[in-house]
Amino acid sequence: MSLSQKYFHENEFVIKDKKLKYYLSPTLLKNNFKHGFFTKTSSEINLSLLSNRLNLNNNNCFLNQIHSNQIVFGSKTQENVKVKADGIVCDKHNQNLWIYTADCMPILFADKTKRVVAAIHCGRKGLENNIIKNIIKIFCSKGCLKEDILVAIGPSISEKHYLVDNKTLENFYKKFVSKETILSSDSKAILFNLKELVKKKYDLIPLNLRKYANIQLLKEHIPITNIDISNLCTYESNHNFYSWRRSKTFSRQWNFIST
Repeated sequence: MSLSQKYFHENEFVIKDKKLKYYLSPTLLKNNFKHGFFTKTSSEINLSLLSNRLNLNNNNCFLNQIHSNQIVFGSKTQENVKVKADGIVCDKHNQNLWIYTADCMPILFADKTKRVVAAIHCGRKGLENNIIKNIIKIFCSKGCLKEDILVAIGPSISEKHYLVDNKTLENFYKKFVSKETILSSDSKAILFNLKELVKKKYDLIPLNLRKYANIQLLKEHIPITNIDISNLCTYESNHNFYSWRRSKTFSRQWNFIST
């Protein structure tokens, strides 16, 4: 299975004499969804300023992200206590859903017919614990059809810079593979290669998170033509993105989709 990564559209604006760059998914843009994958310049800007400058809604929804598979509705995040979760689904028509990232994948979801939107923070643990499957299940419970669901995977760490030890890879393989799921021949080949890597017991092995997110989306019957995957690597682009693996920073960049 070749991973079809795309060039996302680059855009920018100025707040308080500071230039903020962000990227747009071609498919979400084509279907008129307000969204964006920001660079590191966004981390110091208040969300209210960002949303006002982008002419978004009044309600900014964000989380205390914990590398889980927990997903909440936007209204839950309006309470005083910051909710521990890694996914937000809209439940009103005036919500901006925000996810912050530094190497993990910011993944935006949108139903082009019902206009339901969602955002998740997804790394290795999110893939292991099926956060993608959970979010698709919520969309379906809202009456969405899988052929109408659009997905954009934003800038994240690339395969060659995400190295894991053999034990971590073995655990990932065990949790990722599901015997109950019917896989395509391409997906089976990828998982077979993963199994062979586990057997060889290398000290460090590159892991392509984008590829396995793509497999999970295809397993959930999201059409491949509905999936955008950014070719931007957070580790390689020090000028544009924060990266935990590169510098062990606690700073993050924002990503959003709006109803």
